[in-house]
This record gives sequence, structure tokens and C-alpha cells, in this order.
Amino acid sequence: MKVARDVVGVLGDAERPVVAAALLHDVGKLGCGLGTMGRVVATLAIAGTSRSTLEAWAGGRGFTGRVGRYFCHPESGALLLEAAGSDAFTVAWAREHQNPSGSWSVDARLAEVLAGADR
Repeated sequence: MKVARDVVGVLGDAERPVVAAALLHDVGKLGCGLGTMGRVVATLAIAGTSRSTLEAWAGGRGFTGRVGRYFCHPESGALLLEAAGSDAFTVAWAREHQNPSGSWSVDARLAEVLAGADR
């Protein structure tokens, strides 16, 4: 909710897809099955593991599978939002919110506000 409040605070009466993006960009984390401490450990594990290994882990079981799914949360979240019929902006932001700013396909000004609110 804080991210959405911050976005609305900057943009005023923001468009609904932008607010939805603020609220739902991390929805893919639901499938990882990690609590707070697990996410801390996963973040540390991700820092020292290659992308290809993490993506391979995502299809597995146990803790490494959960770490892999945590790493892949942008894509899995985008797929969930797409399946639910979400706006294209909301889906794109879920997919791209972890990417470097120069690679975003959504409006750069809106993306900067969303990224700033998520820090």
C-alpha cells in the first residue's frame, strides 16, 4: 500500500493501471512460498548465483526451488496479471520492474515514479 500511496502522492490522481502496477508489481512473489527470513536468505543466495542456475532452480522443489521462483517473480507475476486480464501497463511493469531503467518499455516518467516509490 505504501508504494501506491507514494505514487498517488507524486502523480496526483494517477491512472488506475499505474496504481495497480504499484500495488501488484510483486504479485509473483506469492508463488515462492518464502516468509520474511526466507526472503532475506534468498536475496543473499541470489546475489551469488548465476541467472541460468536460478532459472533452473525455479522449476525445482525445496528451498532452492523457492529461491528460483523468488528470483523469477517478475515474469511469473506478469503471467498472473495477464491471465487475470490486467491492463498492459500493469503487466509490463510487473515484468520489468527489476530491470535497469534504460530497458523499461513503459512510459519512463511513470516508471521512475513507480521505481522511486518502491525503494
